[in-house]
Amino acid sequence: MKQALLLFFYCAITAIAQAQKYDFVVAQDGSGQFKTVQEALNAVPDFRKVTTTIFIKNGVYKEKLNLSHSKQFVKLIGEDVARTILTFDDWAQRKNAFGEEKGTSGSSSFYIYGPNFTAENITFQNSAGPVGQAVALFVAGDKAKFTNCRMLGFQDTLYTYGYGSRQYYYKCYIEGTVDFIFGASTAVFDDCEIFCKKAGYITASSSPDTVKYGYVFMNCRIVGDAPENSYFLGRPWRPYAKAVFLNCNLGKMIKAEGWDNWGKESNQQTAYYAEYKSTGPGANPTGRVKWSHQLDEKQVQEYTLAKILNGWNPRE
Repeated sequence: MKQALLLFFYCAITAIAQAQKYDFVVAQDGSGQFKTVQEALNAVPDFRKVTTTIFIKNGVYKEKLNLSHSKQFVKLIGEDVARTILTFDDWAQRKNAFGEEKGTSGSSSFYIYGPNFTAENITFQNSAGPVGQAVALFVAGDKAKFTNCRMLGFQDTLYTYGYGSRQYYYKCYIEGTVDFIFGASTAVFDDCEIFCKKAGYITASSSPDTVKYGYVFMNCRIVGDAPENSYFLGRPWRPYAKAVFLNCNLGKMIKAEGWDNWGKESNQQTAYYAEYKSTGPGANPTGRVKWSHQLDEKQVQEYTLAKILNGWNPRE
């Protein structure tokens, strides 16, 4: 009897302590404050100046989600990255209520406009399949950080939308086919796994000419089931596209030439594509297009988090 009471009190105390770690809990079985993720996002006070932490229990949450600009300092924590799945199935050619195509931007499963957003242990998915542009995650807010998350889709999986937006992806898994990491933001991919499906282009940066950095991949692994010699590291969606791969291991799917000019020779004068100490079967510094760059020891010193992200330290 005494042992049973002790166990009861231990479980009760543990439950209370667990609840106090989070401001809101989302659970499909009703054990949290909310059954849907959007309800929890809506409940965050506008322009709150401290972090609102939302714990999402395992489940497949089929919702088209939107975190508005007024919802800042929101932190989502999934119970298990493989089993906490936020998903929807829109795609660019799908019609809206007025019979109009939704377009690439309208296809996203989750829109993040609020600044200082954080996500851990969550899968972001577009489940429409190989039907053209179908965005899983649309990130516009500044200082967005993702740790141990998965972004699943085909074409246009991850849209780093915001001009001037700084984004950091740590130990994430991102998969897709054509231009599956694309947009205008400055984004660092640190120790991530980039999975190439079928054939295509990993990046399609649209960096403006007013920023020094676009996409920076640090210590990443480019893997996948794509055929040998079927992938470019990137092509310029806009003339001043920027993408740099530092100390990355490149799989056999990476083409020897590495980069594509998207059919415009003028892009070769404005886009900035570079590598530093690439390894693996896809590493081929002598075979790269002549308008790309191989960084030296001095040049690579410019690629610190503080410099790339303009003073923001996402590791704090």
